[in-house]
Amino acid sequence: MSEPEVLVDVVAGVGRIRLNRPRAINALSYAMLQTIRRVLDDFAVDPEVERVELTGAGERGLCAGADVRALRAVIGDGSDPAEFLGFEYALNLAIAEFPKTYTAVMDGITMGGGMGLSVHGSDRVVTPTSQLAMPETQIGLYPDVLVTWYFSRMPAEVGTHLALTGTAVNAADALWLGLADRVVGTLPSPVLAVDHDWITECYAGDDPVAILERLSRHPQPQAHQAAETLRARSPLAVHVALAALRRAAGLTLAEVAAQDLVACSALARHPDFAEGVRAQLVDRDRTPHWTHASLDEVTPAEVAAIFTA
Repeated sequence: MSEPEVLVDVVAGVGRIRLNRPRAINALSYAMLQTIRRVLDDFAVDPEVERVELTGAGERGLCAGADVRALRAVIGDGSDPAEFLGFEYALNLAIAEFPKTYTAVMDGITMGGGMGLSVHGSDRVVTPTSQLAMPETQIGLYPDVLVTWYFSRMPAEVGTHLALTGTAVNAADALWLGLADRVVGTLPSPVLAVDHDWITECYAGDDPVAILERLSRHPQPQAHQAAETLRARSPLAVHVALAALRRAAGLTLAEVAAQDLVACSALARHPDFAEGVRAQLVDRDRTPHWTHASLDEVTPAEVAAIFTA
């Protein structure tokens, strides 16, 4: 008998939830999300549970995100991605509103859906190995799980850089950016906190094409690297990511959840998602063939349609 994909117990007043797919860096299946929600509902009213702690099995990380290969497969079979995504976003909101202390230990890789299970908690812990990222634009999606609410409120346009490129941040930068509350272990040296002037200069505004031009012209080598990263991402996803980020600045967390459900469901049905997952996770050739060859081919009407699909 194989072990459950989510391990649950209560020890000394701590309701422990442990993601248990270490070979997949604890990628989240729909069944895992359902289990977590059911357990949290129970823990919320259990007088023996004083607080909750989320961890991940294995040495590689807390969670690499949702199982997008499985999501791609069910969409290919004609299923609506809104069922999975809507449940996930409702769980993210439940974590944000959880009535007891919710500790998430973001050890190692914590990305995508793993961020959704973590950054909305009341006690967000990073470690020397933490690598936090939302790399969705490389598979034709955009940073969802309500994280644009945080990205849109980060200093110096750093959130824009993270949303469009999917760049990972370490524990020190996570604390600076408001994605974590405390560190366990030795804090690594910050990177973006001490070197972000080029980000501030390049990422202003609402036009991804102009952002790419500024990155390409900037003398900072990191800007050139970011430009190359943007050129490799889904052009439509980059446009939608920036639009979603700018809109999120004026939204509540619940409103961001509603926006994510509409926009991310639309992108998940778009050919770029299937192609991005194929290139990154199925065939692993890292050469996706996007529906647009470049950022300047994406029209405002196409972007607007994603938010009203």
